[in-house]
Amino acid sequence: MGDGLTRVTDSQPTQRKAARDTGLLVAVYAPAALLAFGQGVLVATLPLYASTFGVSYTLVSLAVGAAALGTLVTDVPAGALVGRLGLRRTMTIGTALVAVSTLALAVVSNFWLLVLARVLAGIGTAMWGLSRHAFIATAIPISERGRAISVFGGINRMGTFGGPAVGGALAAWLSYRASFVASGLLAAFALALAVRYIPRDSPQPVEGGGRGRWRVVGAVLRQNRRDLAAAAVAQTLAQMIRAGRLFLVPVFGADVIGLDAAQVGLIMTISSLLDVAMFIPAGHLMDRYGRKTAAVPSFAVMACGVALIPLTDSFSTLLAATAVVGIGNGLGSGTMMTLGADLAPEGATGEFLGLWRLIGDAGGFLGPVAVGAIAGAAGLRGSAVVLAIVGVAASATLAFLVRETRHAATT
Repeated sequence: MGDGLTRVTDSQPTQRKAARDTGLLVAVYAPAALLAFGQGVLVATLPLYASTFGVSYTLVSLAVGAAALGTLVTDVPAGALVGRLGLRRTMTIGTALVAVSTLALAVVSNFWLLVLARVLAGIGTAMWGLSRHAFIATAIPISERGRAISVFGGINRMGTFGGPAVGGALAAWLSYRASFVASGLLAAFALALAVRYIPRDSPQPVEGGGRGRWRVVGAVLRQNRRDLAAAAVAQTLAQMIRAGRLFLVPVFGADVIGLDAAQVGLIMTISSLLDVAMFIPAGHLMDRYGRKTAAVPSFAVMACGVALIPLTDSFSTLLAATAVVGIGNGLGSGTMMTLGADLAPEGATGEFLGLWRLIGDAGGFLGPVAVGAIAGAAGLRGSAVVLAIVGVAASATLAFLVRETRHAATT
């Protein structure tokens, strides 16, 4: 009987972990996969559709970066909303906003309404992304955090794996608007899953309410200002190269090499396939050897791939360059989210992660805009060189200025 009790007791952690993983799969991972695939559908078609309005590269890049702008301005308020409304309500409101604004793309006929719709989608993305990030940071032990968050990165990469090819095919066979309808419907399905399966929760009380949470954040910022400043620089640079490549590759392929939407979508899909393949090794590296063992080589490899883009002149050569970019980006799956979760203080996780995501999303917005502005002045090849330099800077900052945040699991 003693052996039987021991076996039951020993199985309890495994059972709890299995139950937790099942809950994550249905309530969070599945909606995340649908949203990621829906946004992936837009990767190849949105820049090309924006170009049909006859605007400059700078304005096309603004349309591509508009969602990042909406996310940027909402990150801190979204962090406060998580504290006030709870995770479930924040997630569902954000997902609904993504669905409605993406479907609106199919009916807008004005460039600035297109930009506005993407800004609204970014606001919804901020609410959804921040609430799921806070959930992982509070629900998953630090010894398993890298792997759990790298799954989110892998899910997003799965979306950009299949999405661009589907979006490009819809645009080539039907219209750009068909890709927008498909993306919006996927977001609506994600909303239905979120409403059905995300468990109800209540905001976590903190002494002093909202002001008390911000006091906790302020104390962490003061005590760790040097480490946080270095991490913030690395986060900004990292997101710049990640977001910038999503503008550079389709526009370079279409305008410089002369590829059509379906070819551009196929290139980005194959690159994303390699990207997706790396998220499991990335999570293993982060949890076993440290966050920097995945992050540092990730952005160095991405920089090499981006630097190769100006040398390409055909479908096959651009595919080879973007394959290198995909491997590098996949190796960094979840690294910046994991770093933020490691640094977040107890009692004010949402507020801190709102600030953390604001820093990264600033890079996400600046990436496409900077590439577009440089392309207008020096051409797309010049913008690729600058983006590669940004990747090298991100890797060096992580290597030499950011401390390792992985902690040994407690027993």
